[in-house]
Amino acid sequence: MSNNPLLQLQQEGVSVWLDYLSRDQMNSGGLMRLIEHDGLRGETSNPSIFQKAISEGKSYSSEISALATRGLDAEAICWELMIADVQRACDSFRPLYDQSQGAHGYVSLECSPLLADDTAAELAQARDLWKRVDRPNLLIKVPGTAAGLPVIEECLHDGINVNVTLLFAVQRYEEVMDHFMRALERRVAEGKEIGHIASVASFFVSRVDTEAERRLDRLGKNERIDALRGHIAVANAQVAYGRFEEHFASDRWKALEARGGRLQQPLWASTSTKNPHYSDILYVAELIGPHVVNTMPEETIDAFRDHGVVRRTHTAEHLEASRGILRTLSELGVDLDDITLNTLEREGVQKFADAYHQLLGAVDRERQAELGRV
Repeated sequence: MSNNPLLQLQQEGVSVWLDYLSRDQMNSGGLMRLIEHDGLRGETSNPSIFQKAISEGKSYSSEISALATRGLDAEAICWELMIADVQRACDSFRPLYDQSQGAHGYVSLECSPLLADDTAAELAQARDLWKRVDRPNLLIKVPGTAAGLPVIEECLHDGINVNVTLLFAVQRYEEVMDHFMRALERRVAEGKEIGHIASVASFFVSRVDTEAERRLDRLGKNERIDALRGHIAVANAQVAYGRFEEHFASDRWKALEARGGRLQQPLWASTSTKNPHYSDILYVAELIGPHVVNTMPEETIDAFRDHGVVRRTHTAEHLEASRGILRTLSELGVDLDDITLNTLEREGVQKFADAYHQLLGAVDRERQAELGRV
């Protein structure tokens, strides 16, 4: 077995994806090094990531200038840049995608967060982005909100690969799995192929601890409360994984699998540790098991390569312990459903919307500067 813990994760069934995408990284060869040496199997992006890449990167100015002189507004320029970067990233992963027959090598592009509550508009944009990027290893990111669920189903029914994002609640995750299977069942009923359709369900982790512990702080300090700290988010994800195992062991799924259906893998997102008192690889080391994706920022990838220890943690024993943790949380009066279904879901949409506005602002400043020079 390799001495690289990132490669050892593969032996336990974990696919490592990079939670970052930038032109500078591709130009420097950094992305290819991660693919070739660390077994990187995919890449994700979101408005926050692009805002950081375009604001801090040095590779976008000339293209922004060229697009500005063509008369494009800031939003149109943003999408041109994001689509070009995602196409290039898809091409970098294409050999892996082909070699694995579509099991690995995906890159995600997110719909505008400003459309998160507009089902029809988001579906129209998802279809448009799928056509414009024109890569089989693209995943269109759609938030797993109430408004997003029909978009997810219709995209999958159309044959569009989907990364369901912003999942915090186990209840919502179960709804997502139902819509996923229903989309495939509709295609089968219509005599259409389903073997080429890929999907992941991005379940966010660290933010659950941040919000839950904010509420625990209001209860004061005692041994029972303190014992929960640093364990709630992992417990929530463990229970979600348990639901995944149940749903994809069902007769309903087996019928789809017999038609060529691919698993909708759970993807652990928001895996950088926010609390400096916790391990910097907490949300990787405690979420290891078959058929999962863990998407990490490069700092977390570096940390796990350096001192990660690989052992399977998606087990029956861990699941039972996780249920006990969540029972204790409820007994203390902390409502996990309120945290995940209400606070974090709405916060997540708003944070991406804020980042999107910042991205538009940064691009517009460069656009205006270029027009001022003309």
